[in-house]
Amino acid sequence: MSVLITGIGELTTNDDELGVLTDAAVVLDGARVAWAGPARHAPAAGERIDVDGRAVLPGWVDSHTHLVFAGDRTAEFTARMAGEPYRAGGIAVTVAATRAASDATLAAALRQHVAEALAQGTTYLETKTGYGLTVPDEARAAKLAAAQVDEVTFLGAHLVPPGVPADDYVDLVRGPMLDAVAPHVRWADVFCETGVFDADQSRAVLTAAARRGLGLRVHGNQLGPGPGVALAVELGAASVDHCTYLSGTDLDALAGSDTVATLLPACDLSTRQPLPPARALLDAGVTVALATNCNPGSSYTSSMAFCVATAVLQMRMSVAEAVRAATWGGARALRRDVGPDAVGVLRPGARADVHVLNAPSITHLAYRPGVPLTWAVWRAGARVRGTTHSIW
Repeated sequence: MSVLITGIGELTTNDDELGVLTDAAVVLDGARVAWAGPARHAPAAGERIDVDGRAVLPGWVDSHTHLVFAGDRTAEFTARMAGEPYRAGGIAVTVAATRAASDATLAAALRQHVAEALAQGTTYLETKTGYGLTVPDEARAAKLAAAQVDEVTFLGAHLVPPGVPADDYVDLVRGPMLDAVAPHVRWADVFCETGVFDADQSRAVLTAAARRGLGLRVHGNQLGPGPGVALAVELGAASVDHCTYLSGTDLDALAGSDTVATLLPACDLSTRQPLPPARALLDAGVTVALATNCNPGSSYTSSMAFCVATAVLQMRMSVAEAVRAATWGGARALRRDVGPDAVGVLRPGARADVHVLNAPSITHLAYRPGVPLTWAVWRAGARVRGTTHSIW
């Protein structure tokens, strides 16, 4: 049955022609948006819901998470807050716990995190493997993720397991491990950082994945200056994620490419790293996405609203820029911004992912940081129960 959402005080569409509308309405027909425009011109629909002047925007698109895991790393977090530096090697703690967990345990935890994100307005979600680091464990993670999230990324190149020669592990990742996970994933990623995978090792993994038809992503420039951005641009990766430490050369490379810079501010806060140079990226014309990096070690949050507020209050992004980065930017990073699979946008033909705020405008996302503002959510045209302020 079609649904007319009317009485919208401010409608953020992310569509170049529709723009931002006031006194607006949206019609959903099944899983798609059928119409959007001024409320006075809205066509009839089978059901009518008046949101009484509230703001409506596309559902959040979280394009970077790590949700297939078991275990707890609060001790590491406590030590970090006491002054210990963040080290990528902490991933090994989660690897051990994840390997020991049953399929049912991992699936239940993943389901809980997906539901938590959805209740906060995240309607499209990517997640990665990377806490198995053996062929059977990475394949298991890929299968579990594919059953519950929208996009799955292979991250066997997350860390070199202790006691395994690095080059031998790279050969495993780009050979038998890639063969095992390829049927269940759309993307491949690599942690290209000093002390993890260098440029040559990262290139070997990514080129093997590209030959298998997978899209490419890169963890880059998180812990310090490095080759991640340059490698991502060279190989035509859809995104390079973190981008905390960027040189002028990195900015120029991104500005001249189709690679999205995905910023993960909650991670930088949790690891006490500098926040990424969002203003410089935007001013250079780079496409920017915001994502949570939800994971148990360095960024245990599923709140895209928190990332938006942080981007505005501490990274010099405007509210409109931050919201666009957390919706359309994430969709662009996943190459889901156009065509019948389009998300992160509210225009006829796009997926009917709708986020209603208990506020008159998106400005309240930064004006009232930390306040749960999600009032109602539709995902692919289906109403979501259990949001903060249910209208049903």
